[in-house]
Amino acid sequence: LQFKNPLIVLLLASAAISVLTGQLDDAVSIAVAILIVVTVAFVQEYRSEKSLEELSKLVPHVCSCIRDSCERQIFARDLVPGDVVTLNSGDRVPADIRLFEAVELQIDESSFTGETVPARKSTSQSTVGLDLKSLNDLKNIAFMGTLVQRGRGKGIVIGTGQNSEFGDVFGLMKAEASPKTPLQKSMDHLGKQLSFYSFAIIIFIFLIGVICGHKPLEMFTIAVSLAVAAIPEGLPIVVTVTLALGVTRMARRRVIVKKLPTVETLGCVSVICCDKTGTLTKNEMTAVHVIASDGTEAEVSGVGYLDAGGLCTVRGEAVIGNSHPQISRIIQIGCVCNSSTVVNGELRGQPTEGALIVLAKKAKLFHVREEYKITEEMPFSSETKWMAVRCYSATTNSPAVYYVKGASDRVLAMCSSYLKNGQTKLLDSASVEAFKNDAKRMASSGLRVIAFAEGVAMSDLIYVGMVGLLDPPRAGVRESVETVRSTGVQVKMITGDALETATAVAQRLCLCESGNNFALSGEDLDQMNTVDLERVIGNVSIFYRASPKHKLKIVKSLQDLGHVVAMTGDGVNDAVALKKADIGIAMGTTGTDVSKEAADMILIADDFSSIRAAIEEGKGIFNNIRNFVRFQLST
Repeated sequence: LQFKNPLIVLLLASAAISVLTGQLDDAVSIAVAILIVVTVAFVQEYRSEKSLEELSKLVPHVCSCIRDSCERQIFARDLVPGDVVTLNSGDRVPADIRLFEAVELQIDESSFTGETVPARKSTSQSTVGLDLKSLNDLKNIAFMGTLVQRGRGKGIVIGTGQNSEFGDVFGLMKAEASPKTPLQKSMDHLGKQLSFYSFAIIIFIFLIGVICGHKPLEMFTIAVSLAVAAIPEGLPIVVTVTLALGVTRMARRRVIVKKLPTVETLGCVSVICCDKTGTLTKNEMTAVHVIASDGTEAEVSGVGYLDAGGLCTVRGEAVIGNSHPQISRIIQIGCVCNSSTVVNGELRGQPTEGALIVLAKKAKLFHVREEYKITEEMPFSSETKWMAVRCYSATTNSPAVYYVKGASDRVLAMCSSYLKNGQTKLLDSASVEAFKNDAKRMASSGLRVIAFAEGVAMSDLIYVGMVGLLDPPRAGVRESVETVRSTGVQVKMITGDALETATAVAQRLCLCESGNNFALSGEDLDQMNTVDLERVIGNVSIFYRASPKHKLKIVKSLQDLGHVVAMTGDGVNDAVALKKADIGIAMGTTGTDVSKEAADMILIADDFSSIRAAIEEGKGIFNNIRNFVRFQLST
């Protein structure tokens, strides 16, 4: 493909003419320049093709299939729609499967959706508030290429190979061509201009010489020699070396650049489309506020999964152990009704539960997890939106009790009373409205709200209180966003969170100003055609309730408006958008192999501040190359 580059074609012609005219030194120097440039380009193109190889690695070779009432091992490629497949812990799903049996089935879909929390699968599909276009919500479907982390299940094959969701990504990646960088476009244009002027010089000098009476062959040789001399054969190699040095400097900033032209393109970026979780924020849920059912409120210090920090009521009183029984009861429920662990600051399980474990450690109440023995567990599901355990204290003779945690509206609906100053009070409509207002107040601050209840029976629960959780912004991200925006680069946030949470985070990070935070949901994007989206997308700062499939539509719309777009991503589903973007940026820590191979750049630390540093480096390289080209052409 490099031999279609106008500048390379011109240099090849120059080398051939130099050989014919006996100027072997020029021919050798031009040939070396061509060899270096073509070799570097070949390596880049070879690497980009590896993204398709990484996709194929996610498909298992064999699977367990039930045919003729017998379970047997067959090649995954031999599956057809209608086959019944069994799934067990550790299996990679061989096709798109509709489940009709699921026992504690959890599937790691991070390679597909980028979500780090395992998806809990079931045989039923809720239709309440469900966006059937969102892959994350299809709880009765196991997708090809994902990994069974826990439990077992059976299902009917509904899609194989290219007819699966996975195959759609594979096909789109093959069909989607990586756009040319601004440098490549400029070099192509320069090559065409030089070709035109070279031919013009040859014709002009040849005609003048012939008119003046010189021999045609002699004038042709002179004209060709002058034209060859005018071609800056050193330009491609100098540009390549400059970009290579830029790649080295970027590596010191914890950014891996896979394609040399990407370095220069960074200096031309006009829009950055960025994931919220893990890039703008730390992806470490942290409990920051507690509100008990008696009105007691406490603030929590410290962030992340380290237990440094503590609790303090709004009156300034420290919360340690059972010093404030109502607050302590909330923390105790969150610690016991919990299936995750945090060891030395490392989470093993779900982020929300990890935050509650750390909260218990900060309040010196983590020991209750050992004191209470669980006899029954009702796991969280997207349909119920709550989790419950039946447990008893091993150190007292108190009866067994149910501990419940979940979405505030669901938990309140399950309660008939609430706790106030150690006494049980009837939960009337006024109290419910007051507790809902507490939840709205925390949600409007960008907090995820979890409510807690207890009772001797699930039909007669007592509301205890709620906790507000926050995924804290990364250090330095606000300053980086301000710096990038001050240079004229727009930053747009893409998240699966609700509008209130997304808006609060965006305002904290200076992505939008209060009252000027135009946002679009994933549902809005689905309903908009290209023209409508292009009309409004320039004013949009937030895309909420969005999925990876929406990223491609966003990228194309921005590019159609003439923007140079950088896009971040970490899942297999992000790969197409990463490839389509002018600069695809994959996450080094949470990113899948497929997303890394499809991307042009990898952030080792998954940090937005690295993008800012890369853009600054790119602008410097862009200016250096532009100045060198001007110098070459002027001489």
